[in-house]
Amino acid sequence: MATDHAPPPPPADATPLRVLLPQVLPALVVGVAASLLFLGIEALSEEFQDVLWNDLPDALGIGDYSSLWIISMLTAAGIAVGLVIWKVPGHAGPDPASLGLGGTPLAPGVVPSLLLAGTLTLAGGVSLGPENPIIEANIALAYWLGRKVAPAVPGAFWIALASAATIGALFGTPVAAALVMSEALVGQPGRGSLWDRLFAPLVAAGAGSMTTQLLAEPTFDLGLPPLTDPGWGDLLAALVIASAAAVFGLAACYLFPYVHSAFGRLRHPMLMLPVGGLVLGLLGAIGGQLTLFKGLDEVKELTASIGGWSSGELAKLTVIKLLALVVAASCGFRGGRIFPAVFIGAAFGLLAQALVPEVHPAVAVSSAVLGVLLATTRQGWISLFVGAVLAASPSMLALLCLASLPAWLIVTGRPQLELDAQGKSLH
Repeated sequence: MATDHAPPPPPADATPLRVLLPQVLPALVVGVAASLLFLGIEALSEEFQDVLWNDLPDALGIGDYSSLWIISMLTAAGIAVGLVIWKVPGHAGPDPASLGLGGTPLAPGVVPSLLLAGTLTLAGGVSLGPENPIIEANIALAYWLGRKVAPAVPGAFWIALASAATIGALFGTPVAAALVMSEALVGQPGRGSLWDRLFAPLVAAGAGSMTTQLLAEPTFDLGLPPLTDPGWGDLLAALVIASAAAVFGLAACYLFPYVHSAFGRLRHPMLMLPVGGLVLGLLGAIGGQLTLFKGLDEVKELTASIGGWSSGELAKLTVIKLLALVVAASCGFRGGRIFPAVFIGAAFGLLAQALVPEVHPAVAVSSAVLGVLLATTRQGWISLFVGAVLAASPSMLALLCLASLPAWLIVTGRPQLELDAQGKSLH
């Protein structure tokens, strides 16, 4: 009598240990190298910034951050970056208006000009952060070297390592990288569980963040009063402020293609960048010192004087920084948008708190940063993470998770602060 045999069970969908272990060493190397490159560019730009904004005006007998000096320096930054894009081999990479975090690896020959343009942007007072040029440079170098050392390894492996390592270095914690990478891997085909696929990127992120912590000790804590016992009023405030901030952040997204198109009509980088620098200088002269640079140090100065700012002053800072971000991202400066968006959100939150003093400062600032970041980045996890770490209060996390829901309904499907190859808004 014939006997029916059951088919063998399918193999478990798990990545074997022998596959994961060899990934540790390259992940550690990429993580440390990515952090060192980031810290080197940061240190160089800070030294150059000190010369341009302190030593040089002191030597010339000009007051620090006078209107004339702000206009002159930002125009000069536009000329310098324009020269790099025009004349230096690699031309600092493609138009940053069409780039998000990461993407297709650039040719290694582009990296020197990209880092030079990014350094000049940071030092010159432009309202952009270091994240995009650093991530692009690390991806390009890791991909190029990785393919040479181990050509059999898929290129996507090196891209993931460099992206995670740089995000870990930028934020000083692998948590941010874990959130971003998990969001990126959702829906992508791949073997093994999500944690198998996250293993090497998390090693790289951990190595990058620890290197940054050991050498630079970064912190996002703004010293806001802790929220110890949230109530229904705090929840209502978080929902309203996050939604209002998301609407305000969308204003930048709607303006972006029009401002980018206006600068595009100038066609040449030696017209686009100097004119953009001049516009930024005029905005800086109106807004003052706090509206310059990437905004991380400035936001700490802003929140150090809670209650000391009038609603009019905060409204001016918020609007000027938003316009400065749109102009800087439109005219060709090389830099990222996350850190300036954090300043915009913090100023918006303090404005809300100035108008309604009963709102807790931590609720106002964190919720507003969440809303602005959701609008300008569409990175849900990063927005939640940054909003939470700014307050350094565990009680805020639940409020922010709930506040993100109506804010996301407002921004989803709307134009992004990023354009396609034809200069049209992404949705």
